[in-house]
Amino acid sequence: MVKDDRKYSKTHEWVLRSGDTAVVGITDHAQDALGDITFVELPKTGTVLTQGKECGVIESVKAASDLYSPASGTVTEVNGGLETAPEAINADPYGNGWLFKLSGLNETEFDRLMDAAAYGAFLESEA
Repeated sequence: MVKDDRKYSKTHEWVLRSGDTAVVGITDHAQDALGDITFVELPKTGTVLTQGKECGVIESVKAASDLYSPASGTVTEVNGGLETAPEAINADPYGNGWLFKLSGLNETEFDRLMDAAAYGAFLESEA
């Protein structure tokens, strides 16, 4: 499932913009590939992230995988509920399983992210 209301990175993170803030998470495809998620290490509030750079770790019963920031910005909030219930990412990757929020997005970088159609085509090309 790919949602039309957000942008996507080639590392399978999504960004949903709301005013000056953007919510970031991993895609349904990513959570499915990882399997049952058991642990998430997220960036700390106040951290300045750079697009494409590592910003955390997500672990599952299958593997550990780095998280990459899909856009540059400052972390304003992290989903603290994931500390005790990381499986929320599996259950609702586009809702309650969000990872962190960013402010101060770089417009050019955001515009270069894939829309839903492009991300869907990207997934098909990877299969």
